[in-house]
Amino acid sequence: MLKMILKRLLDLAIVLLGVSVLVFLMIRLIPGDAAQVMLGASGDAGEEQVRQLREKLGLNDALLVQYGRWMAAMAQGDFGVSIWTGKPVIEDIGQRIGVTAELTFLSLVLAVLLSIPAGALMAYFRGSISDVVMRVVTITGVTMPSFWLGALLIFGWAAWFPGWQTLGSIPPLAEDPLAHLQRMFLPTLTCALPVIASLARIMRSAMIDALGQDYIRTARSKGLGEWTVTFKHALRNSLIPYVTALGIMAGYLFSGAIVVEQVYAIPGLGRLMLGAIADRNYPLIQTSILVVTCAFVIINAVIDLLYRVIDKRAGVAA
Repeated sequence: MLKMILKRLLDLAIVLLGVSVLVFLMIRLIPGDAAQVMLGASGDAGEEQVRQLREKLGLNDALLVQYGRWMAAMAQGDFGVSIWTGKPVIEDIGQRIGVTAELTFLSLVLAVLLSIPAGALMAYFRGSISDVVMRVVTITGVTMPSFWLGALLIFGWAAWFPGWQTLGSIPPLAEDPLAHLQRMFLPTLTCALPVIASLARIMRSAMIDALGQDYIRTARSKGLGEWTVTFKHALRNSLIPYVTALGIMAGYLFSGAIVVEQVYAIPGLGRLMLGAIADRNYPLIQTSILVVTCAFVIINAVIDLLYRVIDKRAGVAA
C-alpha cells in the first residue's frame, strides 16, 4: 500500500510539472498585450499604467525567468495574487471549488447508481428489442455535448415544470436543503447522463464477457437461475473493468463540470477559470488548472485503490 501511495505521489509531481509548463506557455502565447487586457479591453489605460503593470508582473522578463520565479514562489506556498480582488488566488479558488466538487460528486453517484443496473439489464436482455433500444439511447447519450444537453434540459424543464428554478443563485445546503438540491438537480443530470451512457455500455460488455466464463457455466450446472447467475456472480466480476473506466470518467466529470457551470450560471470553479482566461488573470488561471489536474490524479488514485479491493473480492467470488 505504501509503495502504491509513493508511486502515485511521484506520478502527481511529474504530471503537475508537465502541466505547469504547458499552462505557463499556452496562456502567454495568446495574442494581445496581457497588461492592456488586465487594465481594460477598452484601451482607456495609459501607456504608463500598462508599463507599470508589466513591470509589476514581470512580463518584460524572459519566459524562462518568469517560469522559474513562479515555480520558486509556489514551492514556498505562494500561488500569486488575483488581479481582481488583490487576495491570494488560493482563497478565491477555495471559495468556488466546493460547488464544483459537489456537482462532480452528485453526478458520479447518480452515474454509478443508474449505469450499473442499466448495463446489467442490457446484458441480461442481450439481443432483445429492449437491449437494442437501450443501446441506441446510450449511443445518443455518449455523443451528446454537455452544453447542448444543458440548454435542452433548461428549456424542456421550464416547459414541463414552470415553477422549478433552473438558473440563479444556489441557497446554502445547511439553510435550505430542498431548494439547494432542487437547484443542483439539472446540472447534476446534465453532467451525469453522458457518463451513465458510457459506463452502461462498458458494464454491458463486461457482463457479457463474464457470462461466458467457466464459473458461470458451473453455476448454471448447479441449477442456479439465470437471474441469480447474472446479478450475483457475473455482476460482481464485471465491476473490475467498470471501476477502471470509472476512474477516467470521474476525472472527466470534474473537468466537464466547468462547462456545465457556465450553462447553468453556477458560481463554481469553472466560471472563475473562464473569467480569468478572458481577463488574463495569470496567477488565477495557472493555479486553477493545477488544482483541476491535481484533483484528476487524486480521483484516479482513489479509484485505483478501490479497484484493488474489488479485484480481491471478485477473485474470491469467482
